Amino acid sequence: MSRLSQPSAMNYNSTAPLIELHDISFSYPGSKTPALDELNFIPDQGKVGLIGPNGSGKTTLFHIIMGLLKPSDGQMLFKGKPLLKEKDFRKLRQEVGLLFQDADDQLFSPTVLEDVAFGPLNLKISPAKAREMAGQILKKLRLSDLEERVTHQLSGGEKKLVSLATILVMEPKLLLLDEPTNNLDSATRSRLIEILGSLEISCIIISHDWDFLAASTAEIYAMENGRLIRSGKSSLHNHFHVHLHGGQPHEHGG
Repeated sequence: MSRLSQPSAMNYNSTAPLIELHDISFSYPGSKTPALDELNFIPDQGKVGLIGPNGSGKTTLFHIIMGLLKPSDGQMLFKGKPLLKEKDFRKLRQEVGLLFQDADDQLFSPTVLEDVAFGPLNLKISPAKAREMAGQILKKLRLSDLEERVTHQLSGGEKKLVSLATILVMEPKLLLLDEPTNNLDSATRSRLIEILGSLEISCIIISHDWDFLAASTAEIYAMENGRLIRSGKSSLHNHFHVHLHGGQPHEHGG
């Protein structure tokens, strides 16, 4: 499948990182503590995990990257070019996909196939080609049996995987996933790990699910005081937790 409507290379540096954030700060109105405080981040290639307590700025970071929030200070670059206007972010959104925490925020068409085809149609792909592309990605994710299902009647796990299909059909170079395992049953969670492992694109994954991050990422960052700290992979599993069907809390080896 060919890349969709590639942005012109004329104004972009092909050797520059896809995204760079330099000294990014952001505060919500009325808050005395900044959500992001002179944050610097150049995402690595591959799959990266992002952890931190609720309210630490993880989702805010994703929304800044996508242009849904505007930083108060700092600069963000896309392929070496500053992101200044909405049209710049429209270019970025063709190559960076965001999976929201709540799949219902992402799905709005009557059927699954229509939802997955919406993105290509929005880029002026012909209806026939858009449906073909949607069918291909649903087949790849083993979701073809859902094509004609009414989207709002799907289970929570099915909605999550269909939401992922609506992004992957756009062939992104970077995928942002915000708490993708929230409210997933164990089978869908395992399927999501399998899908992510098969993808040859970079991912940044926000999650409180330590075991999920251990299975799906190669590098971990922690959000602390509005900044990112590289915490490495070896320390990821030095923690205590309780399994839902287990007896006693236990410690995993590092």
